[in-house]
Amino acid sequence: MKSVASVLRSKPNQTVHTIAPDASVRTAIELMARHGVGSLVVFDAGQIVGMLTERDYARKVVLLGRVSDATPVRDIMTSPVLYVRPDQTNDQCMALMTESRIRHLPVVDNGKMIGLISIGDLVKDIISEQRFMIEQLENYITGR
Repeated sequence: MKSVASVLRSKPNQTVHTIAPDASVRTAIELMARHGVGSLVVFDAGQIVGMLTERDYARKVVLLGRVSDATPVRDIMTSPVLYVRPDQTNDQCMALMTESRIRHLPVVDNGKMIGLISIGDLVKDIISEQRFMIEQLENYITGR
């Protein structure tokens, strides 16, 4: 099973988008839309303090009738933040995401965020591994 570090290396775009906890939710949603991402890591004084996702927005702003311009990110972000280390396996990440019902995990090494992994990244990697295994078995069976 591959490690989180190898999945991060295989990502074509490793940019992690961040926002401050005092920014408005509207600013956060505009940032997500501009970059085509579903989450932002919330940083304060160089530390991860929360995660903000489209789900947070839908459930904690839209459904509660809050105003995006007047609501700071800190009021709706998810905290504390679960994270993984680069040496953890894809299986461990999938289990954590499934148990916690989350779709994004920061990757932290020696107290520093080095990337972000999504459920989509893991699924893509698992599919790639399965395709490789199928090709190897087909080659074995056909004698190629």
